[in-house]
Amino acid sequence: MSGEQQLNEDALTDIETRTPDNSQASEISSESLDTNSDPATAAAEESSEKEVTLEQLQAALEDAQQKAQENWEGLLRTRAELENQRKRSAREVGNALKFGSERLVSEFLPVKDSLELGLSASEQAADLESLKEGMTLTLKLLDSALEKCRVQELNPVGEKFDPQFHQAMTVQEAPEAEPGTVLSVVQKGYLLHDRLLRPAMVIVAKTPEP
Repeated sequence: MSGEQQLNEDALTDIETRTPDNSQASEISSESLDTNSDPATAAAEESSEKEVTLEQLQAALEDAQQKAQENWEGLLRTRAELENQRKRSAREVGNALKFGSERLVSEFLPVKDSLELGLSASEQAADLESLKEGMTLTLKLLDSALEKCRVQELNPVGEKFDPQFHQAMTVQEAPEAEPGTVLSVVQKGYLLHDRLLRPAMVIVAKTPEP
């Protein structure tokens, strides 16, 4: 073999070594296409995730708006109910103040009737006994009216002096009475539902001086 032929063969071998075959080129091209398609796929997936997130946010917003509307309507109903209750209570209080004495007045009307009858009878009566009977009947009517109104009489003769319910007008020596007790009642006292209306004005016994 000549030297020129040897050089040609070496050159061909070198070219074949540097040039890839068709299968390698195809693999390279396929990998290149796969690499180029990855960004598009990732973008599509990211866009889909964003769409799902926006839909979820929109649904959550609508749900929150619905609940807010329901709460607002509930608040308006509650305010209306409270306002109606306030007006009703004010009306009831007004009626109580206006007609609170209705029962008391109705209980005392028979007393007035009795006094008027007694006054009319006194013009025709010839004796005081009939007048006394009329006054006694009127007093009984009055006591009955006070009892129905839960008024209790305080007539503490012989009881221990109690400054919560009695008012001492004076003290008096009384050998027969225990010191500190009520000798006599100048003016009776009264309670209304166990609350003091007027204290009993009394004279209190004291120890006689030697």
